[in-house]
Amino acid sequence: MPLDPAGLSIEDRAAFLNDRYRNHAATSVMELALRDRDVGRTALVSSFGAESVVLLHMVSVMDRNLPVLFIDTRMLFAETLAYQAEVADRLGLTNIRTIRADDAAVAFDDPDGTLHQYSTDACCTLRKTVPLEGALAGYDAWITGRKRFQSGTRAALPFFEPDGPNRLKLNPLAMWGPEDVADYMINNRLPRHPLVAKGYPSIGCAPCTSPVGEGEDPRAGRWRGSNKTECGIHFINGKPVRIKKEDAV
Repeated sequence: MPLDPAGLSIEDRAAFLNDRYRNHAATSVMELALRDRDVGRTALVSSFGAESVVLLHMVSVMDRNLPVLFIDTRMLFAETLAYQAEVADRLGLTNIRTIRADDAAVAFDDPDGTLHQYSTDACCTLRKTVPLEGALAGYDAWITGRKRFQSGTRAALPFFEPDGPNRLKLNPLAMWGPEDVADYMINNRLPRHPLVAKGYPSIGCAPCTSPVGEGEDPRAGRWRGSNKTECGIHFINGKPVRIKKEDAV
């Protein structure tokens, strides 16, 4: 029986859905949630990064017309842009929506493209958080590729979680380990991001991403030399996540 969205808080909706799907596997959660009226209108947000192709492939099998929101910060690696085009064509995805910051906002806040050198938080807000929030208006939920193994801050990540007061966030791969991701890619013969072979297990914007050495955390190359570990597109209590690296163990 469907929920009454008007009668439940977003926290209660997330808890109810986590209970409903607690015994489901990732692909089942994804497939059923896309048809679940209690989840609502849903989009996939994809960086087309190191592991993004897993969810993109699932979408291509379940609903090729599902909206896929791709945030182009205009500071991505050339390899990421080429990979995005390759994957979209190979998987036959028909509804990719490229999201970019407003030109006037960029001209005002970052006219010479150096904002990231002085404030990575401000740069991410300008180029990622604000554009994505606008793009998600009208959606009831969005799908992410976050997983528990990626950091200590994600160790208890559920399938469903609140994203502000009115929207859900769905993490279908939350329970997967690195071996699950690798197996899925191999079994489905999916193309890898070309930078993975060059030592980039986590890929963001070119100025703020560096190769990772043997034994380092996979996200060690993101904003290296700073306390920043998240770009801010993930919200807790309606506020962008700003987690320090010493808290992400």
